[in-house]
Amino acid sequence: MPPIRALTRDQLISIEALSIRAGNAIMDVRLRGVERTDKADGSPVTEADLAADRIIREGLEEIAPGIPAITEETYKGHDDTEAEQYWCVDPLDGTKGFINGGRDFTVNIALIRYRAPALGVIYAPATGELWAGMDGMATKRETGPSPNQTLEAMGEARPISARRAEITHPHIVATKAHRGPALEAWIERLNAAENVAVGSSLKFCVIAEGKADLYPRIGPTMEWDTAAGQAIVEAAGGSVIGPDGNAFMYGKPGRLNGYFAAMASLDGTPPSEWVPPREGGDD
Repeated sequence: MPPIRALTRDQLISIEALSIRAGNAIMDVRLRGVERTDKADGSPVTEADLAADRIIREGLEEIAPGIPAITEETYKGHDDTEAEQYWCVDPLDGTKGFINGGRDFTVNIALIRYRAPALGVIYAPATGELWAGMDGMATKRETGPSPNQTLEAMGEARPISARRAEITHPHIVATKAHRGPALEAWIERLNAAENVAVGSSLKFCVIAEGKADLYPRIGPTMEWDTAAGQAIVEAAGGSVIGPDGNAFMYGKPGRLNGYFAAMASLDGTPPSEWVPPREGGDD
């Protein structure tokens, strides 16, 4: 294991380019036709997931040798990774939407350091948008979809930032697929001015760009679903918290997340109604 060193801006740019390579492989599978198989837990997997996973793992080893990687497609339900830093990767977040012809799917690459996200990259191949966050700076590139996308074609990265949160009537972005009575009840208590449904990790990007105030989540997610998005939100000035009101942390048993909320910039602590309920509680 190499010593813990901060990654450079050049390495971040290389990871952005890597996410695009993985996205091109995903779009190639879509053009040729998607064939689905199911994992043991019933979740879908496609050739696109596996091709993107291989590209990312090999690319990360070239960019930053010796850092272990945990990915959705290689994780077996347990691991011995006690490393102080490791990659946390979802090569195709939103596989169901991808299979069904939707646009809300992403490539997620994050670096976890001391249980917290230190770097995040999210690329949306179907829309040609790319977000990145590291060292207190979040950026976005965009050019529109292309089957042979390149980082150069996407142009310069522009800074983005979370907006100052509107507490009284927040603009909410929430999941499309995993809504239930508990989440609906939580949203109802928030007296939202707007409630928009978005798929995959793109909900984090909406917060990071300053287009919404709160992303509340009740329901199952894995660490690779959230790590890159949390890194970008935090780099943009927002935060992601758990039921204890503290920053969402990583290295949990089975890599299974609890409830959380991603939010825009706040002065002080979040209002109590924004703090996610504890699992199994009255909420």
